[in-house]
Amino acid sequence: MGQAGQNQGSRSSRNSLVVPQATAALQQLKYEAAQELGVTIPQDGYYGNYTSRETGSLGGYITKRLVQLAEQQLSGRSNS
Repeated sequence: MGQAGQNQGSRSSRNSLVVPQATAALQQLKYEAAQELGVTIPQDGYYGNYTSRETGSLGGYITKRLVQLAEQQLSGRSNS
C-alpha cells in the first residue's frame, strides 16, 4: 500500500479545524487577505479557475497573519 494509501485515509480530516468555533474568524481573515491582495473569493468555493500564484499568495498571506497573531498572543500583547 505504501505512503500514498496512508495519505488518502487522512485526506478527509486534513482541513478540519482544531477549534471549530474559529470558523467565522478564519473566514473573515480569508476575505480580508483576498481584499488586500486583490483576489476575488469564488462564491461557489471552487478555485479551479485561479492560478497557483493567486491561491498561493492568498494562502501564504493568511499563514503569515496567523503566525503574527499567535506571536502576539504568546508575547502577551493585545490584538489591536
